[in-house]
Amino acid sequence: MTTQHTIKLLDQSEQDSKEKQGISRWIEDHIGATVSHIERQRRWRPVWRVQSSKEGAPLPLLVKGIRAWDCIPYPLMHEMKMMQVLEANGIPVPHVHGMCDFPEAFVMDWIEGGRDPGLVMEAVEQASTMSPERWAASLKYMEILARMHQIPAEQFEAVGVQRPDTAQAVALNHVERFNEMCYAANIVDPFMEFCMTWLRRNVPSHRTRSTFVTGDSGQFLNQGENVTAVLDVEIGHLGDNLHDLACFRGRHPVENMGDLPALFRHYAEAMGEELDLPVLAYHTVVFLAVGYYGPLFALADLQPGGDWVESAVQVAFIGRRCAEALAELVGVEPDEIELPMARDTPWEDMALNKLLLEISRLPTSETFADWQRNTIASIPQFLLNQVHYGHWAEQEDMKEITEVLGYRPLSITEADFALRDFVSTAPPELDGTLVKLFHRRLLRQCLVFAGPDAPADHLFLRKVEPILGMEK
Repeated sequence: MTTQHTIKLLDQSEQDSKEKQGISRWIEDHIGATVSHIERQRRWRPVWRVQSSKEGAPLPLLVKGIRAWDCIPYPLMHEMKMMQVLEANGIPVPHVHGMCDFPEAFVMDWIEGGRDPGLVMEAVEQASTMSPERWAASLKYMEILARMHQIPAEQFEAVGVQRPDTAQAVALNHVERFNEMCYAANIVDPFMEFCMTWLRRNVPSHRTRSTFVTGDSGQFLNQGENVTAVLDVEIGHLGDNLHDLACFRGRHPVENMGDLPALFRHYAEAMGEELDLPVLAYHTVVFLAVGYYGPLFALADLQPGGDWVESAVQVAFIGRRCAEALAELVGVEPDEIELPMARDTPWEDMALNKLLLEISRLPTSETFADWQRNTIASIPQFLLNQVHYGHWAEQEDMKEITEVLGYRPLSITEADFALRDFVSTAPPELDGTLVKLFHRRLLRQCLVFAGPDAPADHLFLRKVEPILGMEK
């Protein structure tokens, strides 16, 4: 191990120690509990599980911190306030004890219960399943979701949530915030330019009511058939309630949500209104566009930690599924593609396999767990697939972009700039052509990630379930 690497590990260890001390001090000062153990969890953001006790009784806690990079347009305090409003209305969320100053995080009760993996790579490692108990709890969750959507919007306005006042704002105020962040970060992404252009042009003009929307629904803990806690409302906002149903289409099957039409019918009964399926289909595109932005921001960030390959996989996986949801609305059938023979790259193979071996020898510790080492190892594994198939994917991209633009850009970077400018003013008649182009680009990336001989039902290749033909 190099001296520089040792210093970085020591710096990280010292930072982790200071953060744990800050958490312990806050809990002791503000809750009056004694902390016995703190363990950082494998998540997108800093999350710590805390074992503590108060007056002789166990008091398990969870501490949620702020992300190391900007990837959502809401401050940490926003999530805490959303949870407090929900708790005041009888929604089962963990009780929040308050905001810690260092590390910047808020402290809540730890709630027992099971949940499915929320990360794509984690879902590949541990397949998501739907047990009879989880299904029964899922139906109860839909009833809770309907109750959340019936909380007066004024209560969220009172804690600083902006209330949209037009159909355009109801539909897009949330995703527009992410789009603004993309431009502020100077990220050039022609697919998102096309999505936003299409979404603005096709706003459901009859949807003017706004309700609380979790923004990423379907996340809950259960014990048996009972929902013990609703989780993760960090991107909660006021918008179209059908956005939360669209989340189910977007999340499934990374998290196995079960029989989606049955869930939707149960929600409609609890809400007391029929589903507007074209609007649900529209908001599937909105939700997946939002899901695409988060990892897109993470790819360019060089802060320590995080999961770079998870971000890369999510961009391709979520983006392809977003294109599939668009294809259903536009009325085109996405193309199928097969991975070609791998390029012969002996030098790259030797170097990257050597790097993988050396990473596997790095010692683990309390501040450098197995999952963190595996996260680092996933980067050279990603590069192995890229050297084998990346050239093919780029050449196919360039060929198809050239056909659309009418000329061949000098590089793939220049091609992305040119395609972004082109789609922003392209007429609706080209929607089908552009949807299929972007789907092929993203499908190629998914095929590269899945690698050779991947089964047809590989998680990276699973499609969005159709909605427009669902029986009401």
